[in-house]
Amino acid sequence: MAVMDAGAPVSGHRREITARGIVLGALITIVFMAANIYLGLKTGMTFSSSIPAALIAMGALRLVGGAGILETNIVQTQASAAGTLCNVILVLPGLVLIGHWHGFPFWETSLVCLIGGWLGVAFSIPLRRALVTGSDLPYPEGLAAAEVLRAGHAETGERGLTTLLIAAAGSGLVAFATSGLRILADGVLTAVTLGGAVFSIGSGFSLALVGVGYLVGIGACLALLTGVVIAWGVMVPVLTALTPQPGLSPGEAAQAVWSGQVRLVGAGIIAVGGFWTVATLIRPIARSIRAALAAGNPAHAAARQDRDLPLPLVGGAALALCLPLGALFAGFAADLGIAGPMLAAVVAAGLVFCLVFGAAMAAVCGYLAGLLGSSTSPISGIGILTAMVGAALLPLLLGPADSPEARRVTVALVLLAASVIITACSIANDNLQDLKTGQIVDATPWRQQAVLIVGVAVGSLVIVPLLSLLYGAYGFVGSLPRPGMDPALALTVPQASLVTQIADGIVARTLPWPMLLIGCSLGAVMVGLEVALKRRAFSFPALTVGIGMYLPLSVEMTIGLGGLLGFLCTRALRRCGADPETLEASRRRGVLIASGFLVGESFVGIGLTAVDAASGRSSTLSLVGPDFAQTAIWLGSAVFAAGFFTAFRFIRGSFAVSSRGRAVRTPKFRA
Repeated sequence: MAVMDAGAPVSGHRREITARGIVLGALITIVFMAANIYLGLKTGMTFSSSIPAALIAMGALRLVGGAGILETNIVQTQASAAGTLCNVILVLPGLVLIGHWHGFPFWETSLVCLIGGWLGVAFSIPLRRALVTGSDLPYPEGLAAAEVLRAGHAETGERGLTTLLIAAAGSGLVAFATSGLRILADGVLTAVTLGGAVFSIGSGFSLALVGVGYLVGIGACLALLTGVVIAWGVMVPVLTALTPQPGLSPGEAAQAVWSGQVRLVGAGIIAVGGFWTVATLIRPIARSIRAALAAGNPAHAAARQDRDLPLPLVGGAALALCLPLGALFAGFAADLGIAGPMLAAVVAAGLVFCLVFGAAMAAVCGYLAGLLGSSTSPISGIGILTAMVGAALLPLLLGPADSPEARRVTVALVLLAASVIITACSIANDNLQDLKTGQIVDATPWRQQAVLIVGVAVGSLVIVPLLSLLYGAYGFVGSLPRPGMDPALALTVPQASLVTQIADGIVARTLPWPMLLIGCSLGAVMVGLEVALKRRAFSFPALTVGIGMYLPLSVEMTIGLGGLLGFLCTRALRRCGADPETLEASRRRGVLIASGFLVGESFVGIGLTAVDAASGRSSTLSLVGPDFAQTAIWLGSAVFAAGFFTAFRFIRGSFAVSSRGRAVRTPKFRA
C-alpha cells in the first residue's frame, strides 16, 4: 500500500520537543502502562497506545493554548512506550512461576526493562532507512496514527476528522456492547467432526482487527489465511484423528491440539521465516548504516527529516549498556549459586546472546511492525523462539540439567535473557512504527528517538510498582503471594506460563521436537514460495504464514476479512471504470475509517480495563449471564456484518456511470 504524501504541517507551531510535552507524555505513559499490564497479565494481550495517546495529546495541548502536529507527534511517540515496554510481562513473570522470585525486585526488574528498552532503540535506529523510508511496507498503525494527527490538525479538513470520529464512535459502541455489557459475542467458533477428525471454523467480531486487515492489504492477509488453512484445515483435523482426546468436547480437543502442537509448527515457520527475513535485510541494513554514518558527518549533513541520532553515539551507548547488563547477569547468576569461571562464562554468554540474537530478532520485529502493525505482531512468538534457542544452547555451557534444582537454574537464566530480548524487540517494533508516523507528518527522526528513550526510562520506573500491586492483590495462577487468597481471582499470565513451560520442556528434554522440525521444513517451502511469487511482483511473506498458524483463529480470520474489504472495494471501483483520482479518494477514506475503528476500540479497551482493575473482578459491567451466550452470538454476528457492509459502502462511495462509461463520484459519502 502506497503511503500518501505528507505535505507540510498546516499549524504554525514548528516546535517538537517541549517541557510540557515531555510531562504530558510521561503521564500518558503511566496511565496506559497500568491498563496494559493488567490486561496482559489477565489475557496475554496488550494494545498499542500510540493512537489513543495521539488523541489525548491533541485534546490536552489544546487546553493549554494549542500545539502543532510535530509537538503532538512527539508526545504520542514518548507515550507509545507504554504499549510496548510492558510486553516484558509475556516472559518475566515466569521467574515467579518457577519460584525463583517471590515478587518483583525493583532494581532487577527495572534494569531488565531499561536496558532492554534502550537496546531496542539502538537496534532500530540503523533499520530506519532500510525498513521505513526505503521500503514499501504499509505500517498500518503508524499510518493510522498519522491519519489521526493529520485529521486533528485540519490537514484533511473537517470532513476527514468527522469520518474518523464517526468510525471511532461506531467501533467504540460495538466494543462496549461486546467487552463491557456482554450483550454481543466477541466471536463465533464452531467445531465439526468427520470421523475422528475435528474441523474448526470461526471469526472474531472486532472492527479494529478489520481495520488492521484493511491497512495491511490483501497480500499479507492471504499469507495469514494460508497459515490458517494449514493449521485448522489440515493439521488440527489430522492430529485430532490420530490422537483422540477423551473427556474433551470436539472444540476443546481442537484447541488443545492447536495450543500444544500446531503452534509449535507455527513457531518453526516463524523461526525459518525470521532468519530468512534477517538474511534478506542484511544488504539494506548495511546500506542504511552507511547512510546513517554519512548523515552523521557534518560534511554530509542530511535534511532535518532524515537525521537520526548519530550512529557512532548509538553504537557507543549500546556497548556502554553491556556494563549494567553484565552486572545484571552476574548478580542473577550469583543468586542462583553460580561462581568462579562459570560465572564469567555465563555473563559473557548472556551478553553475546542478548546483543547478537537480540539485534536479529529486532530486525524481524521491525519487519513485522511494517507488515502487520504493533498490536498484531507475534511478540509472544518471538519470546517463545528466544526461550527455545536459549534453552537449547545454555545446557551446552552449564551441562545437562539432571536435577530439579539444575533445571530451575537453567530455566531462570533463559527467562532473564528472553525478558531483555523481548523488551528490546518490542521497543524496536514500536520505534519503527512511530518513525513511519513521523515520516508522514514531516517530523525529525532523532527527536522521536530521543523522546522514546525518555519514555522507556519513565516506564521502567513505574512498571515494578504496578506489577507488585497486581501480584499482591490477585496473585498468579500457580503462584499466590500469601495463604488464604482466592485462586479464582488469580491472574492467568498465559503467555509467561507458556514460555516457561516450553523452556522447561526443552531443558528437561520433553518438548515435542517433531512438531518444531515439521514447522522448519514447512518454513523452507514457504520461503521458496515467497521468492517465486516475489518475481511475479506478488507479496507473500513466509513469516506471515507461521503467524497465521500461531495466533488464534478468531484474530486471523478477522484480519483476513479486513484485507478482503479493501480488495472488494478496489475491485468494485475498477469494474465500474473509476479513474486513479477516484481510487485514491476511496483509499484515503478507507484509511480514515480503518484508523477510526482502531481508535474507538482502543479507548473502550482502556476504559473497561480501568473499571475491572478498580472493581477487582472481570466483566464488571456485564448485563447478562451464560444463558445469553447463544443470543449474543447471533446479535454479534448481525452487528458485525452490518458494520462490515457499512464500511464497504462508505469506502467505495456512491457512484453513477456517465454516458462515456466512466464512474463519477457523487457528493454522497465525500470525506
